Amino acid sequence: MKRIFYLSMIIGLAFGSCTNNQQKGNQQDTMQNMVKIPDSVNFQKDIAGKRTNLYVLKNKNNMQVAITNYGGRIVSIIVPDKNGKFVDVSLGYDEVETFQKEGEPFFGALIGRYGNRIGKAKFTLEGKEYKLDANDGVNTLHGGKMGFHAQVWDVKAVTENTLQLHYTSEDGEGGYPGTLEVDVTYTLTDDNSIDISYQATTDKATPVNLTNHAYFNLNGEGDSTILDHLLTIKADAITPVDEGLIPTGALMDVTNTPFDFRKATLIGARIGEDHEQLKRGKGYDHNFVLNKTAGLQLIANLYSPKTGILLEVLTEEPGLQFYSGNFLTGETKDGKGGKAYQFRSALCLETQHFPDSPNQKSFPSTILKPGETCKTKTVYKFSTK
Repeated sequence: MKRIFYLSMIIGLAFGSCTNNQQKGNQQDTMQNMVKIPDSVNFQKDIAGKRTNLYVLKNKNNMQVAITNYGGRIVSIIVPDKNGKFVDVSLGYDEVETFQKEGEPFFGALIGRYGNRIGKAKFTLEGKEYKLDANDGVNTLHGGKMGFHAQVWDVKAVTENTLQLHYTSEDGEGGYPGTLEVDVTYTLTDDNSIDISYQATTDKATPVNLTNHAYFNLNGEGDSTILDHLLTIKADAITPVDEGLIPTGALMDVTNTPFDFRKATLIGARIGEDHEQLKRGKGYDHNFVLNKTAGLQLIANLYSPKTGILLEVLTEEPGLQFYSGNFLTGETKDGKGGKAYQFRSALCLETQHFPDSPNQKSFPSTILKPGETCKTKTVYKFSTK
């Protein structure tokens, strides 16, 4: 029966209907009636002496993106589906306090100083060993417990379609060397793209790996699964991991494995296969080595046959962490609108340098030195088909 289901889904994609013309006139009313952005009042709070708020970006198509400066987090992404109905495709919460709860899964957050894991929470740089905040067993994950996701960012500029944020990460924060000055600009364009531009400078050599941890469900946040989504990733290899989800240092060819997404494939088609890497990640939680050269390029797309929403991912980064929401539990109903976010009810496509690069000499370097500027850009582009 599973084979019949997956085959029918793929056939549905191949012969899907063309994009409907955009609804006009009552489009704004439809959006307001069908889906709501959380109340900004619930994001106005003083945290560590800084004020938080919620900022809503809009474009001419009535697409909206809500972002809080607590963790620089994307709270909502509201886009039209194939029938012109507006859908929120990003997981989040209705108030800033819930983003602060213990074990919160980094919903929508800006991640730093180092996205992903560093093995044994330490690295050696220029002959000195640095010990980091171990917040993932013996490893460090996403910069530690008080990484960029748990900081209040300064709002430098805001317009109808842009939000510019700044954060100063002090020397020694999380165990990392150097004072890091970070600027991130969110731009919502009229082609329904969210452009995320990152820039950082330092006064000491330090590892830097910046990304965004948005959780997507193109059926709509709160839907029970992403296993019915079709995913394409332009990657011939992954960086396989050990039992602690730290890269072994090798590259694994994806050919004839459940990790081959070079053609559009249902996420649920092979996630349950008896493969060592799937067992270690409890599903997909792996860095894909992208087939790309320098510059901004299309590297992945995600499609929901249910809504007809297509997400294209473009990046300047060499890697992509595909995480299939394996640690979501649905135990609490504290998602937006009181929803419970269930096991594998969302996924992440995190553009990045490779995990544990400071300890892996064969991986692309993540070391930023004084006088240098780290600049990188990622685009999440939405459309329908």
